[in-house]
Amino acid sequence: MVYEECVTDESSWDADEALTAVYTAHYTSLVRLGSLLLRDTGTAEEIVQDAFVAMHGRWHRLRDPHKALAYLRTAVVNRCRSRQRHLVVVDKHTPRTLPDEPSAEQAVLRTAETDRVIEAMRTLPEKQRTVMVLRYYGDLSEAEIADTMGISRGSVKSHAARATKSLRQVLEQSV
Repeated sequence: MVYEECVTDESSWDADEALTAVYTAHYTSLVRLGSLLLRDTGTAEEIVQDAFVAMHGRWHRLRDPHKALAYLRTAVVNRCRSRQRHLVVVDKHTPRTLPDEPSAEQAVLRTAETDRVIEAMRTLPEKQRTVMVLRYYGDLSEAEIADTMGISRGSVKSHAARATKSLRQVLEQSV
């Protein structure tokens, strides 16, 4: 049954039939309205559903069944506004989280670990130390390190492998 047919004969209109017809004809446009207001389709769908449920409960109070769609539009707009106000209040009272910052103890430990690594780097021969600094602090590729140092990529790999082995030994001994 079409919505207009449900409401033309006021003596026979039934809330279930009329709302089913209105729902079928206008649900999508009401959700679109809510989505445009809220920028959230899921919440808009909930609001439209709630408006239909509320209207079903008050159908017997509706004086002019031809205004059911206007009533629903108004209900959707008002509920969207209410939702937006609610979100503003929630956002205002939500505690701002501080960025994850290490504790003072962690900073000291990290500084001590960094000092150990720098001290161990000082024990390396110059070319090995240069390769490690360019790779891990300069974030250069093997090819870029080779070009920077004027050596082959194979030499870069060799210096990096020897430096890693030496650093591992020195750092394990200092623990």
